[in-house]
Amino acid sequence: MSYKVGYFIGSLSSTSINRTLSKALIRLAPDELEFTEIPIGGLPLYSPDADDDYPAEARELKTSIEATDAVLFISPEYNRSIPGALKNAIDWASRPYGENSFDHLPAAMIGASIGAIGTAVAQQALRSVLAFCNTRLMTAPEAYIHFTKDVFHEDGTITKPETEEFLRDYMAEFREHIVRVLTVLPRR
Repeated sequence: MSYKVGYFIGSLSSTSINRTLSKALIRLAPDELEFTEIPIGGLPLYSPDADDDYPAEARELKTSIEATDAVLFISPEYNRSIPGALKNAIDWASRPYGENSFDHLPAAMIGASIGAIGTAVAQQALRSVLAFCNTRLMTAPEAYIHFTKDVFHEDGTITKPETEEFLRDYMAEFREHIVRVLTVLPRR
């Protein structure tokens, strides 16, 4: 059985190291996972004033999420939290009240940084937001990736075998998490 995974790149940068990480993750993922990026760059800023008349970009975001079996957040850390564009996308997708696109959806998070602590603080903030959105978060393994250009290549290849093995295991665990969640809580 295959599973549709929507993934979010938290950075809007065209040269994002997290986009490079996404290529590696997709390459190392089990064959049963099919990936589609869910873009967030074109969304206007969320306001409750739009709850009665969602803009087309926000409706497309919600439709994209609802077409998946699970979501993967691949994000940098900005000022010890998640990027504003990612939080904005989550706000649009979880609204209006009673129409939360993340409800019961299997989810995982990972991120890369050039800093030594990776994206630990941002992921803690994201964990709090996604828990409120009632996602079914994969709690382990946690993955805070220290990114260096000598290990991660633009095409998604990895030169360090232990890093490749860790990421392959992470993606295998994500697949198992999806299976466990959907066995108990099938998507509507």
